[in-house]
Amino acid sequence: MIGKLFRLLLDSILPRRCRKCGQILTIEGELCEKCLNELNFIFPPYCRKCGHPLSEKEARGKMLCASCLRKKRFPFRLSRSALCYDEASKNLILAFKFMDRTENARLLAAMLKVAGEDIFKAGVDVIVPVPLHYTRLVKRRYNQAALLARELGRYTGLPVDCFSLVRHRKTRPQVEFSGFERVRNVKNAFSVPHPEKLAGKRVVLIDDVLTTGSTLKECAAALKKAGVRSVDALTVARVC
Repeated sequence: MIGKLFRLLLDSILPRRCRKCGQILTIEGELCEKCLNELNFIFPPYCRKCGHPLSEKEARGKMLCASCLRKKRFPFRLSRSALCYDEASKNLILAFKFMDRTENARLLAAMLKVAGEDIFKAGVDVIVPVPLHYTRLVKRRYNQAALLARELGRYTGLPVDCFSLVRHRKTRPQVEFSGFERVRNVKNAFSVPHPEKLAGKRVVLIDDVLTTGSTLKECAAALKKAGVRSVDALTVARVC
């Protein structure tokens, strides 16, 4: 009762605002109704491996997207994303990533927890964010993937390791490239200097957006080389 009264008093002095558009909230949650409805959440049916939304025809088959049907090997045990990457989700994520809206980490991590239900049911030992090179970390002042990982750790009770996986080679932003150039840009850019810290563990990799998957695949390769038991990928959004 006291908590509710305090919340009402606080809202009257400092009204809660939508994390996306800044409007005063009239509903519970972190987003206003308009912004919430604009987001394209990924719901079943989706590919049982990579999490890509499926067409009705694909959903009647093996529950695999066309891309996963062609692949003989998949870099992750499972891959899941909360949102399709479009203008609505892009604005929310870019504000978090480049405009110091670090308070959005809690909201986005809550989305990760829901989207990653299959992954957590399969079993996870540790949460690992995709690392930044130290020069970019100094320039940006925070690693958005690490903030997401820490908030997700609070939601799930799982340990978070922000230091074992490192980006030892400076790479240019992936947004500058497309296709094969993205693969080449991050090739052998990641490593695990102390593999004994992760060996035998089930790892879930955290990042903000999955585009071609090149960065996450290179991270997975470095983790597997270090002897991890399995690698899953979990992102806020993905290209659909």
